[in-house]
Amino acid sequence: MAVTACQGLGFVVSLIGIAGVIAATCMDQWSTQDLYNNPVTAVFNYQGLWRSCVRESSGFTECRGYFTLLGLPAMLQAVRALMIVGIVLGAISLLVSIFALKCIRIGSMEDSAKANMTLTSGIMFIVSGLCAIAGVSVFANMLVTNFWMSTANMYTGMGGMVQTVQTRYTFGAALFVGWVAGGLTLIGGVMMCIACRGLAPEETNYKAVSYHASGHNVAYKTGGFKASTGFGSNTKNKKIYDGGARTEEDVQSHPSKYDYV
Repeated sequence: MAVTACQGLGFVVSLIGIAGVIAATCMDQWSTQDLYNNPVTAVFNYQGLWRSCVRESSGFTECRGYFTLLGLPAMLQAVRALMIVGIVLGAISLLVSIFALKCIRIGSMEDSAKANMTLTSGIMFIVSGLCAIAGVSVFANMLVTNFWMSTANMYTGMGGMVQTVQTRYTFGAALFVGWVAGGLTLIGGVMMCIACRGLAPEETNYKAVSYHASGHNVAYKTGGFKASTGFGSNTKNKKIYDGGARTEEDVQSHPSKYDYV
């Protein structure tokens, strides 16, 4: 029951994570205009992976796609590739994990096959989450670098005054969605890998163990300790005295007063 719950919870968490990665990739607010030095503006700029948009104070928004591929920065193309790879791996993992669920029976599929499919989907979920986190982190690093370079260029030699002429961009909502979604996908993949251990059948080897009787028999008597070796008892050839209390050897070694009469 615990294995089924862990597998199902990992599937649901990974599904939410993949949905978040797809949403973050399609969002336009990867970078938004910084309004720290210019809070009142007629236009508001924000950019995504596929297009840049301008929103006017009247509420009208106009977006323009990136109609070039070679003219884009190499880091932006790398972020695109990482997000696309994460989405593709996540989609394949979801398809595999659906057939690997323990609550779903498909023909005569054995538990070992489901365990292997669960492990495969878990590893692919982990790689998908890492791709999403890496893509968002690379874009965030690019934003930080451009932000401080733009800030340095805005300073002039006139008493260090800041000229708010150049537009600076800061983190957008899509970055935080991508980080959270990548983390959820990673956690779901780990849970699927943990559930794989419970689905795998345990191999039990039964080994026959033979028990042999000891070759030395030890006989205990109240008068002392004597050990006899061999499988048979040597007491049947001995004479019994005093109703079985003493044997012939005891009589010879410890004579009583009646022996001299």
